[in-house]
Amino acid sequence: MAEAFIVAATRTAAGRRNGRLSGWHPGDLAAEVLNALVDRAGVDPAAIEDVLMGCVSQVGEQSTNVARNAVLASKLPESVPGTSIDRQCGSSQQALQFAAQAVMSGTQDLVIAAGVESMSRVPMFTSSELPRKNGLGFYMSPRIQRRYPGVEFSQFMGAEMIARKYGLKKDQLDEYSLRSHLRAKAATEARRFDTEILPVRAWKQGEEAADAMHTVDEGIRFDASLEGIAGVKLLQPDGVITAAGASQIADGAAGVLVASEKAVRTFNLKPLARIHHLSVMGHDPVVMLEAPIPATHAALKKAGLKIADIDAFEVNEAFAPVPLAWLQATGADPERLNVNGGAIALGHPLGASGAKLMTTLLNVLQQRKGRYGLQTMCEGGGMANVTIVESLR
Repeated sequence: MAEAFIVAATRTAAGRRNGRLSGWHPGDLAAEVLNALVDRAGVDPAAIEDVLMGCVSQVGEQSTNVARNAVLASKLPESVPGTSIDRQCGSSQQALQFAAQAVMSGTQDLVIAAGVESMSRVPMFTSSELPRKNGLGFYMSPRIQRRYPGVEFSQFMGAEMIARKYGLKKDQLDEYSLRSHLRAKAATEARRFDTEILPVRAWKQGEEAADAMHTVDEGIRFDASLEGIAGVKLLQPDGVITAAGASQIADGAAGVLVASEKAVRTFNLKPLARIHHLSVMGHDPVVMLEAPIPATHAALKKAGLKIADIDAFEVNEAFAPVPLAWLQATGADPERLNVNGGAIALGHPLGASGAKLMTTLLNVLQQRKGRYGLQTMCEGGGMANVTIVESLR
C-alpha cells in the first residue's frame, strides 16, 4: 500500500471563551492555518487537491461548509474544494485519517486536514439544543430512545461513570489537573510550543484587532495550585468532577498537510512523519468517554506494536478521568503522556483539537527524538480515533 506523510503542521494558540481569538470569524481563522501550511511546506497553493476540515457546531458562522468558506477566505485558489467533517471531538483527527486514506489509495497527492472551532461565537450545544428549544427536533430519535430508555447522552455523566468504574478519587483528579497546568506552563516558559504555534493577531469580539500577536495558550493558569483546584465546586453534589478537571472551552484552529510519496519527490518536501496506523472504534454511548481504551488496545494489536514501543502519547483531556483511566487500563508510562500539558490547561476547541494534538505530538517526538507517537481522543456518541505516526525528523 502507498504511504502517507505529514509534511507540515501548525496550530493557533488557543483562546479562552470571549478572549483573544473571539474577534476572529472562524472561517478567517481557519484560513490563516491553510495559508501557513502551504507556506511552511513551500508548495503551490493550486497543488492542494482537497481541504478536509473538522468542526463540531456547524451552525451560524460555522455553517454552510466552513471548510469551503475557509478556502475562499484563504490564498488557495477557487479550484481547491473543501468539505466539513463532524466526528464530534475527533472531527479533525478524522479529517487527518480521511486525508491519509485518500493519499494511501492513490487518488490524491496533497490534502490538507484541518479543524476550527470558535466556541465564543458559536457556543457549545448550539447545534443540538437551539433546534430543540425552537421546536425543530431532538437528535435522539424515537428508536434511539427506545434502545436507551430514560437516558440522555451526557459527557459529564460519562466522566463520573469512568471515575467510579476505575476507582478514581477527587484528589487524584485534582492532582492530574494541576499537572496539566504545570506541564503547559513549563513548556510555554521553555518555548517548546514555538515551532508549532502560528502567531495571529489578538482580537477580542467587539474590538479592533490589536497590534499584539496571540502566541500563548490563553487558558494556562501560571499560578495554578492544588489548593485552588481542590476548592472548585463539584458539578454534582455526589460526584468527583469539577470545572477544574474538565477541558477548557476554547477558540482555535489547526491543520496538517498530508502528502504522497510522489508529492514528496515532486515538491522536494521534507516529511515530519509517516502515518503508521489509523483506526476508529465505536463503544458504549452512555459511558461515552471510555472508547479510547479499547480503541488503543485494538490499534496496537493491528499495528503490531506494544504500549512500550510508543515514545509519546496525546490523549485528549476531555475530563481528568479519561487519561487517568486510559493510563490504568493500558499500562502506559505517565511520563510519556501529554508531556506538555493537555486540554485541561491548553483548551479544547472541539473540531480543531484532533489536528491540534497531532501538531503537538509531532513536535514532542522531534524534541524528544522519539520514533512512534499515538494520538487518541474520546468522542461524543461513544467513539474514538487512534492515529499512530512514525517521526522522520
